[in-house]
Amino acid sequence: MTEHSSVHRSSTQHSSTQNSSTQHSMMRRVTGPGGGTRDGRLADLLDGLVDRSRSLRRHGGRVAATIGAVVTPLGWSLALAVALAFLAGYAFGWAELVAIGWTGAVLLLAAGGYLIGRDAYRVTLVMPVTRVVAGERAPGLVGVTNSGRRHLSGVSIEVPVGEGLATFVMPGLTRGAAFEDVFLVPTTRRGIIAVGPVRTVRSDPIGLVRKERVWAEPLDLFVHPRTLSIPSMSTGFIRDLEGHPTRNLTTDDVSFHALREYVAGDERRSIHWKSTAKTGTFMVRQFEESRRSHLMVALSLFEGDFASDDEFEMAVSVAGSLGIRAIRDGRTVSVVVSGRAQAGSQAGRRSRAPRRMPAARPLSTISRARLLDGLSGVERADTALPLPGLATVAAESVAGISVAFLICGTPTTLAQLRAASTQFPSGVEVVAVVCDPEAPPTLRRVAELSVLTIGFLEDLQKSLARSAAA
Repeated sequence: MTEHSSVHRSSTQHSSTQNSSTQHSMMRRVTGPGGGTRDGRLADLLDGLVDRSRSLRRHGGRVAATIGAVVTPLGWSLALAVALAFLAGYAFGWAELVAIGWTGAVLLLAAGGYLIGRDAYRVTLVMPVTRVVAGERAPGLVGVTNSGRRHLSGVSIEVPVGEGLATFVMPGLTRGAAFEDVFLVPTTRRGIIAVGPVRTVRSDPIGLVRKERVWAEPLDLFVHPRTLSIPSMSTGFIRDLEGHPTRNLTTDDVSFHALREYVAGDERRSIHWKSTAKTGTFMVRQFEESRRSHLMVALSLFEGDFASDDEFEMAVSVAGSLGIRAIRDGRTVSVVVSGRAQAGSQAGRRSRAPRRMPAARPLSTISRARLLDGLSGVERADTALPLPGLATVAAESVAGISVAFLICGTPTTLAQLRAASTQFPSGVEVVAVVCDPEAPPTLRRVAELSVLTIGFLEDLQKSLARSAAA
């Protein structure tokens, strides 16, 4: 039993010695002379390769983006043709293709030379006048100064003007030299024209490469609609700037109406003492409430309210003429145009489904320039609110209206004009101006609605005078 135990212990010790020897030999295979493991060095090498590949990809992406920003589609086409010419020429031994390939390569290298150069410019864009009437001249000035210490080679200068492009060729500039050029902006039609930004362009004569750099910020040129000077006595048909009396009676105003007996609650300062002494009964003064003149101009932008662009442009001019006259007279004036229908929701007990909500957009009437700036940017739209809906929104949103002008084109029917006029409170003078180019001016009255049809903007003045006298 003892002998068996000793043999077992001896076998166990021998097995432990072998395991230790095996582990030691494995450590010798893994461990290097410097004390580090080979697996660790391999991991470091792989990490370095991954970092290097990432860095190369980043730099490669930047280089590709830089090349892609300056090479034009024609340049890429030529580069592809050069590569194919080289491959086919050397593969099949075609000397002609090889010559074509080298010719294209020389052209690409020569085109790249045009991109070399410094851009130490100081570029300015000046518009002496930023507001003009349609048809007037609108000049612009581009100035370039060499702010560097070295001679600068000539480049092309481009100035976007609306949908067009003004191009200048700038010669080389010595240190401190300047270059200026003037261009004219076409203003045949009302609108807001974006001028700029100014950019310098380096490119080869063939158009293989193109390098742009933006300098001056863009400017907005407001092309105002043509307006007409209207006599102040005919706008709104209200000659008293302090207001005109209404049928509403009050105890405190300017226009005296009558005397009545005192009623509990009347103010003591309203008592007319002379009449009280004569009658022996307290008598108070009664006045007609005066309402100050408030002119409202509603211009429809609905596509279906106008048959042509000429009708719409005339309508914009009419709105501007009426608004400017009221501003000059110091009257309270509101100019509203059709807004786009907005999706809204109305909380209801039974249904919460969204519905289309009408909208109207007011224009600034702080000054003549602000009003015309707003009218410069209005355009027709299929989604704009038609005239009857615009009248409804305007009547609800603008308080104290005394005279309302509704401006539209020939497609708007008399029934629609009548429906639009009924949206205003009783006592409001409603005048519809129908723009029908080259038509004879006419005046019609339908109940309390006056309908003016004008063929030329100049007809507005006479038509308003006739309507005021009628």
